[in-house]
Amino acid sequence: MWQIRPERPEDSPLVDDLSVKSFGPGRFAKSAYRLRDGVAPDEQLGFVAVEEGILRGSIRFWPIAAGTVPALLLGPLAVQSDQRGRGIGIALMTRGIEEARAKGHRVILLVGDPPYYARVGFTPVPRGRLRFPGPVDPSRLLGLALADGALDTLAGTIARARIDEPVCADGAPLG
Repeated sequence: MWQIRPERPEDSPLVDDLSVKSFGPGRFAKSAYRLRDGVAPDEQLGFVAVEEGILRGSIRFWPIAAGTVPALLLGPLAVQSDQRGRGIGIALMTRGIEEARAKGHRVILLVGDPPYYARVGFTPVPRGRLRFPGPVDPSRLLGLALADGALDTLAGTIARARIDEPVCADGAPLG
């Protein structure tokens, strides 16, 4: 049986390799990758699934802004192709969501398959409320409120987190 644990620095090459195998070189052309360019993932919210010393899956979360509201972007969520259907992806998401909530984050967004992500509580973002930087099928833009009402007032453009101005989970500047 696999176990979910925090991603460690030495896992990074394995996670990158899994992403290459799962999504191929075309992944960099996707709109969600534009939000990650030049921004590090949240180091406290990276998790891996390991079984008998083998990396089976991984998940990362990235800081973004949804209009003026700090948020997280889930992804990539990657599971070895021959390991899919075992619940690894759902377990990784559940762990990441629990940790994000515990750390005070209020909203997670992603671009993905609505029926799959609904299993952990994601719902479609109402059309027209948020604009993604680049082409995205609006029916695949999903959100999860980690605090009551956190999705209700989101509006505007989804943007990369500002690298030069880190913020706390509640949006206040650090320091």
